[in-house]
Amino acid sequence: MKTILDAIKTIAVSVDALIKEGDLGYSTEHNATGDAQLKLDIAADRVIEESLSALARVRSIISEEKENELILDPKAPYTICYDPLDGSSIVDANFSVGAIFGIYEGEPAGASLVTAAYILFGRHIEMVSVERGNPPMRQRFVHGRWQLMDRKFMLKEKGRHNAPGGTQQYWPPHHKAFVDSLFAEGYRLRYSGGMVPDLHHLIVKGGGIFSYPAASDLPNGKLRQLFEVLPFALIFEAAGGQAIDHHGRRLLELAPRHHHDTTPCFFGSNYEINALKKAYGLAT
Repeated sequence: MKTILDAIKTIAVSVDALIKEGDLGYSTEHNATGDAQLKLDIAADRVIEESLSALARVRSIISEEKENELILDPKAPYTICYDPLDGSSIVDANFSVGAIFGIYEGEPAGASLVTAAYILFGRHIEMVSVERGNPPMRQRFVHGRWQLMDRKFMLKEKGRHNAPGGTQQYWPPHHKAFVDSLFAEGYRLRYSGGMVPDLHHLIVKGGGIFSYPAASDLPNGKLRQLFEVLPFALIFEAAGGQAIDHHGRRLLELAPRHHHDTTPCFFGSNYEINALKKAYGLAT
């Protein structure tokens, strides 16, 4: 596993250079779910594919930017699912963006996710990674090398920040009432349109909630299970928080039938997730 994580660190430095120096315009291509691809999306995907394809013990890789799985070694144990550039639509506004990796042993599903990592491309390059059963670790690339920042990267029981995703006009009434109740308690809005920076902000600041509900325009949610939702679910649970869907089920219990399946999702510290369960009429 160390070899894979070390490869992701090398990838991070290469993709950071692309973000700073590459073409930010749109290509004529579309990804597997029909989204227009930036030239940067394609370039980052190519860098990651080439690097991961050279690793031993990797059975296959699955990119959010491609429809099909790339089989490398049918006898190897690990499948790596990745989002090469989360938040690419805001990169031209000079916002922080990220990359997300889920490493699965066997068929990709919540139960087979053994390691998760994300990269934040901001003032520094940061990497947060976790192996199942261990607390998350935070590292930062400074002066040409990776430095350990936090060995136990943990959430508080209650946070102060609220990151509600989706278009409000399509939210169900109970979700809008829940979001409004948090603001009435004094929560601060933190939502950039990038999953990695927003969830990283919650962890760094000690807690809060990120929500992307089932809505009338997206009844199955927007975020993809294998590439985005499950890796962050592993990280949030390991950090002492919770990660659930709109039925109150742990996201790590999900088993997607298709590589690009989506789900409503909620990530947060315990106070906020329990408050959401109450607002949704779910058992706490």
